[in-house]
Amino acid sequence: MPVHSIYDYVPHHRTKEKLDQPPRPVRVSDQLPHDNPVARFNSWFAVKVTNGVGTMWCAYAFAALALVSFPAAVSSHNAVTLVSWVSQTFLQLVLLSVIIVGQNVLAAAADKRAEATYTDADAVLHEVVKLQEHLLAQDRVLQQLLGGATSSATS
Repeated sequence: MPVHSIYDYVPHHRTKEKLDQPPRPVRVSDQLPHDNPVARFNSWFAVKVTNGVGTMWCAYAFAALALVSFPAAVSSHNAVTLVSWVSQTFLQLVLLSVIIVGQNVLAAAADKRAEATYTDADAVLHEVVKLQEHLLAQDRVLQQLLGGATSSATS
């Protein structure tokens, strides 16, 4: 006796996408304003400056630039001048770039995790809906079987 399926599983399109290829990540260009030329230029310029300053090469260049004034700070024989050089010149210049680099690395990882979590949660949601449909189909068959069993038992 052949077994007939009572339920045809059709995976959600998000599940198919997830299995076929990973979703496209959000790009910076998707987030930029597109309303007017001034806003586009300002955003473009800010991203370019941030990308330039947010590199370790820029941090090294800033360290070299800060070291140019180091002999003058030491030769002043003034502790205030030396502390001022360390805090206002060296740390601010170098740490600015290093912090931006670190933030970029952390943000990229967080964005990947958030996107993966979203698509996984969406796929799970739709899979649960399909499971519910499957359970309903089984319930209908069980009710039919029980209905047939009770009618044959009463006759």
